[in-house]
Amino acid sequence: MWISLPSSYKDKKVISIGIASELTGLSERQIRYYEERKLIFPERSKGGTRKYSFGDIERLVDIANKMEDGMQTFEIRREEMKKSSVRNKMLRGQINAAFKMRE
Repeated sequence: MWISLPSSYKDKKVISIGIASELTGLSERQIRYYEERKLIFPERSKGGTRKYSFGDIERLVDIANKMEDGMQTFEIRREEMKKSSVRNKMLRGQINAAFKMRE
């Protein structure tokens, strides 16, 4: 019997906000602020506890570094939106190319 695992252990949201705070050096308030500003998206347990992944931890450190370098939260969010837009365009192009090749 095989157990279905997430695509990567880095994606599994199992880390509490307290541990995320310890791992990143950020306060719990800073982490909540980044969530309020739509920079990080934790899952919630049935009891409402925030759960983060190792990928989220890396993201939090990246956000903190950018903030330390003087970036504002809206600039970080805009940068992420641009990256996402470029990624989506590339994927659409790859899908379109794959289907055109089949014709």
